[in-house]
Amino acid sequence: MTCKPLLPALCAPLALAACATGPETVGGSSLAAQEAFWDALSSHCGGDRPGMAYAGGLVSDDARDADWAGKRMVAHWAECSADRVAIAFHVEDAEAPGGWNRSRTWIVTRSGAGPDMRLTLKHDHRHADGKADAMTFYGGTTADAGAARGQDFPVDAESIALFTREGLDASLTNVWRVEVDSADTPDGLFAYQLTRRNDPARLFRVEMRLSDPVAPPPPAWGW
Repeated sequence: MTCKPLLPALCAPLALAACATGPETVGGSSLAAQEAFWDALSSHCGGDRPGMAYAGGLVSDDARDADWAGKRMVAHWAECSADRVAIAFHVEDAEAPGGWNRSRTWIVTRSGAGPDMRLTLKHDHRHADGKADAMTFYGGTTADAGAARGQDFPVDAESIALFTREGLDASLTNVWRVEVDSADTPDGLFAYQLTRRNDPARLFRVEMRLSDPVAPPPPAWGW
């Protein structure tokens, strides 16, 4: 997330032992934390059918996000493959075509396997005509094993260069976080969060309750 108009931003406690040892036990079998996270993320994909969609909204109260407060939001698993999950993020917006801003898609990819797996989060931002926004495809890659339920994505060098070019110095220490429970988890949660290492007060967090699926929305712009 940045402070541009066409922009998009999870903090459950993490077990220190899991972070220290890398692999953790999930469901009785030993899996790397990132493998377990990927399995949970992918469980919302639809295979030959459209993926799941869930409604939610902003749960943080940073005054800098006042324009987001109270707006309906939907996260839709729009496209999935073996190593890529694209989640379209739709935000209610009376000034956007059809009353919804469909400019944002979160793309999570994986490389490697087991304890060596790394995940990357990128933000695809488009205009209503499908053209890429000037601020697009920024994000980061996991720096450690993380946890089965949540992964942190510190800003990468490519994104730092983009933010610097666009004069967005506040974003140079961004850390994005995605948390997700598997589709069969009672009262499960999906969350997207932004914090900044140089600004302890910065918190943008959106949550979707997985127990309340909704009909898939129209495609994100340009998809």
